[in-house]
Amino acid sequence: MVHLPNLISDLALILTVAAIISLLFKKLKQPVVLGYIIAGVFVGPYFKLFPSVIDVENIRTWADIGVIFLLFSLGLEFSFKKLVKVGSVAILTAFIGVSMTLLTGYTLGFLMGWNTMDSLFLGGILAISSTTIIIRAYDELKLKSQNFAGIVTGILVVEDLVAVVLMVVLSSVAVSRSFEGTEMLISMLKLVFFLVLWFTSGIFFIPTLLRKIKKLLNEESLLVLSLALCFIMVWLATQAGYSSALGAFIMGSILAETTKAEKIEHLLSPLKNMFGAIFFVSVGMLIEPNTLLEHAFPIALATLVLIFGKPFFVTIGALLSGQPLKTSVQSGMSLSQIGEFSFIIAGLGLSLKVTSGYLYPVAVAVSVITTFTTPYMLKVSEPMYHLIRRKMPLKWMDALDRYSGNAESVTHISDFRKLFRFYMTNVVIFSVVILSIILLTAKYLAPILETMKYGKLAIVIFTLLVLSPFLWALAFRRTQRELYANVWQDESRRGPLVVLMVSRILLAILFIGFLLDLYYTPLIALIGMLPALAIMILLAGKIKKFYGKIEKRFIVNMNERELLKVGTPLTPWDSHIAELVVPENSDYVGKTLEESEIREMYGINIAKIVRGGTIIKVPGRFVRLYPNDKISVIGTDNELKRFESQLNHHNSVLDSDVESAEIALSYLIIEPGSNMIGKSVRDSNIRELSKGMVVGIERGDQRILNPSSNEVFQNGDKVWIVGNSQRVKILTQH
Repeated sequence: MVHLPNLISDLALILTVAAIISLLFKKLKQPVVLGYIIAGVFVGPYFKLFPSVIDVENIRTWADIGVIFLLFSLGLEFSFKKLVKVGSVAILTAFIGVSMTLLTGYTLGFLMGWNTMDSLFLGGILAISSTTIIIRAYDELKLKSQNFAGIVTGILVVEDLVAVVLMVVLSSVAVSRSFEGTEMLISMLKLVFFLVLWFTSGIFFIPTLLRKIKKLLNEESLLVLSLALCFIMVWLATQAGYSSALGAFIMGSILAETTKAEKIEHLLSPLKNMFGAIFFVSVGMLIEPNTLLEHAFPIALATLVLIFGKPFFVTIGALLSGQPLKTSVQSGMSLSQIGEFSFIIAGLGLSLKVTSGYLYPVAVAVSVITTFTTPYMLKVSEPMYHLIRRKMPLKWMDALDRYSGNAESVTHISDFRKLFRFYMTNVVIFSVVILSIILLTAKYLAPILETMKYGKLAIVIFTLLVLSPFLWALAFRRTQRELYANVWQDESRRGPLVVLMVSRILLAILFIGFLLDLYYTPLIALIGMLPALAIMILLAGKIKKFYGKIEKRFIVNMNERELLKVGTPLTPWDSHIAELVVPENSDYVGKTLEESEIREMYGINIAKIVRGGTIIKVPGRFVRLYPNDKISVIGTDNELKRFESQLNHHNSVLDSDVESAEIALSYLIIEPGSNMIGKSVRDSNIRELSKGMVVGIERGDQRILNPSSNEVFQNGDKVWIVGNSQRVKILTQH
C-alpha cells in the first residue's frame, strides 16, 4: 500500500472543507474570507466532529507562503505613486485614525490588566481597516461613485503602508522589549534607508530587465520571474532583520510601476487565492471556542472600539483636513472593521513569542463581528450625519462649514517650501545610494583587495569612480530652475537658499571623508577630501553627462506605465496628459469648447472626453461640456494647475484609468514642396485627416506649445499631433 504523506492528506481536507463552506458563503452573499476562517475552525484541533489536520507545522509554512503572496499582491495594487496622489486629506485622516485607535487599543489592554506587549499588539490589530471588506461592501451597496468612497480609498492606501511600517516597529519593540526613543529612531531610520535603497535600485534595474527580455517572456516565464524577484526580496528583507511580508510588499510595489503589473497580478491571482485560502484556514485553526467564551468581554470592548471609536477618530481627522461633515461621517463609518493585516500582525506576535495565545482568536472574533456590521454601518452613515446635524448647535455647524470652505481654498505652497522639499528628497535618495555603495564595497571588495599592495588605494579609487555621478548629483544637481529663480528674487530667502546649497556640497565632502576614513587615518581622510572634490569638479562635465543617462533611465522606468497608457513614450517637451472631471457647478458646463476659450486662455488642449459609456476622441470646437465629463487635457504643469483651479479646485487629477489605447502622440516634418507650407493650422485640415490636433511646433530653436489655429506652417517645421494612432501614422508617412 502506497503511503500518502500527511501534508497531502491535510491539504485535501483543508481545500475540500474550504471549498464547500466558501460556496455556502457565496450563496449567502457573505465574505468568503469568513468562510475560510470557519473552515479552519472545523478542521482545527478543537472541533472533534471533523477529521483534524495532522501536520500542523507544514500547514503553517504554507500559510506563511500565503502571507507572502497576499502582501506581494497588495504591493502590486499599491504603487508608491498612489500614495503621492491621495493627497493631504487621506494622509492626515489616516494618521489621526490609526494613531488614536492604536492608542485606544493599547489603553484598553492596559485597563484590562494585560501585559505591555499584548496591549501594544491589540492596538496595532485594531488600527488597520480591511481593504478587501470595504471594497466589497462598496460594490454591493453601489457606493463606489460617492465622494467619500474616493477619500476612503486614499485612506486605505495610506493604511496599507502604515501597516507595513507598524509590523517593523512592533517587531523591533518585541525584540528589544523596550520603548527607548533612541532605539525606535534608529529602527525607523534603518527602515527608511532600506526602503529608499530597495525602491530606487528596483526601479532602476527591474523595468530595464523586463524590457530587455520582453521577447522571451511568455505567461509562464513572467510568472516564474516575478515570483523569483518576490522571494529574492523576501530573503533580502529577512537578512536585514525585517519580516518576509515586508519584502514581498516592497517587491510588489516596485513591479507595480512596470508595464507588466496588471499581467503579473492576473497570473498571480490563482496562487494568491489558493495560498490565501490556506492562510485564512490556518487562522481559523487557532481559534479555540473556550478561549472565545473566556475572553468574550475583551472581544466586546474591542468591537465597540471599532464600531464607535475608530469612526469617531476618522471623522475628526477628515474634519481637520477640511472635509464637510457629511463626507467626514461617511468616511469614518466606513472604516469600522479589521481584516487581513490584523491577522498578520496578530500572527507576528505569536511567531515572535511575545503575545499571549488568546490575542489571536480575539482578533479573529472581532474581525468576524465587524465584517458583518460593516454594511449596516455604511447604510446608517447618512442618517447618522442628519442626526448629528440636527443635534449640533447652529454656531458649531456654521464654524465647520466655514472651516471646510477655508481649508479647500488654502492651496498655495510657497516656492521656498517646494524647493526645500525637493532638496530634502534629493539629499535622502542620494545619501542612501552613496552610503550603500560605500558599505557594499567595504564588505565585499575590501576583503579581496585590502591585503594587496596599493589595495586600499585601488578600493578608494574604484569606489570614488562609482560614487562620482551620485556625489555630483548630491552636491550640484539643480533642476526646478524657475523655482530657484523665484526664490532668489525674494531677498529674505536668499540666505536660507545659500545655506541649502552649501550644505549639500558639505555633505558630499563628508561622504568622501567617510570613505577615506574607512581605509586610512582621520588626518589623511581630512587632507584627502578637498583634492578628491577638486578632481570631481574638474571632471564635472563628463560626470554630469553620465549621471544624466542614469537619471533618464530611472525616470523612463518610473513613468513607463503611465506613458504606455497614453499610447507612446513621446511627449512634447514638458507637457503631459492629465485626466480631470468637470464638476456639476463649473462655469464651463453647457459651453462649447469654442465658447469656453480654454485653449486661448490657458494654452491647453482637450484630447478626449469620456461621457458615460461614450468616448469623444479629439473633440471639435462645437462639442459642449457636461457635468461629470472626464476630459483628457494636454499642457504643462503650470497650465494644468491654472486650468484645474478654474475648473474647480477640489476636483484633483485622477488616476489615468480611462481607456486611451487609440490616442497617440506623434510628429511629422514639413518638407520642401509640402502643400502645408503657408497654410494655417486650421486650413491644413490636420484635424480632419488625423482625427487629432496640433499640440506643438518645433521651428529651429523655437518651440510653440499648443499653437493657435491661425499659426502658419513653415518649411522644416516639426509638428506634434495627438490623435487616432492609425490616422496619425498614415499622416506621418505622407
